[in-house]
Amino acid sequence: MLWTIGHSNYPIAHFLALLRGAGIQCVADLRSVPFSRRFPQFSRKALTASLREAGIEYWFLGDALGARPKDPACYDNGRASYARIAATAAFKDAIDALIATEPLKRIALMCAEREPLDCHRTILVARDLVQRGREIAHILADGAIMPHGEIERRLLRATKQGDDLFADREAALARAYDTRAAQLAFAGEPPRS
Repeated sequence: MLWTIGHSNYPIAHFLALLRGAGIQCVADLRSVPFSRRFPQFSRKALTASLREAGIEYWFLGDALGARPKDPACYDNGRASYARIAATAAFKDAIDALIATEPLKRIALMCAEREPLDCHRTILVARDLVQRGREIAHILADGAIMPHGEIERRLLRATKQGDDLFADREAALARAYDTRAAQLAFAGEPPRS
């Protein structure tokens, strides 16, 4: 199983407590740009040091699994395309690395957003992992753990894709993911190297 977590605006002590509560041994940072002016405790250098002190490993994967890729081919009319990102060799290799490492340690996929449905860690990365047969659980702000199946039910409701009792659930879920991806996708220039 893999977990996800958003650092939001938490004090670092609360964030570390959430990780400890879930028994997390490694944080895989999915942010394309691991820096925060508003919350400097979550900038890469400071976060790495805090995690190390807590006995938790830091693993940067934002270059391959981030929502703001540097590759201009991952953009469509100025917006990041989750489908194009997921089709890259770098994305596939990083997903393979997560799957290979999963049996060895408890990994939390981290990004900034508190709510799983507001973040690419769910809509892009967890979606792909679930399609590959991995179990995902989401660490919420209060420390509760929400199974990915519940997140998908919320996604279907939020995008109004699950209203038809006779519809194919997998097709409805694919539409729901695509709808949410279009809402979340970064618009603008790719980050500079």
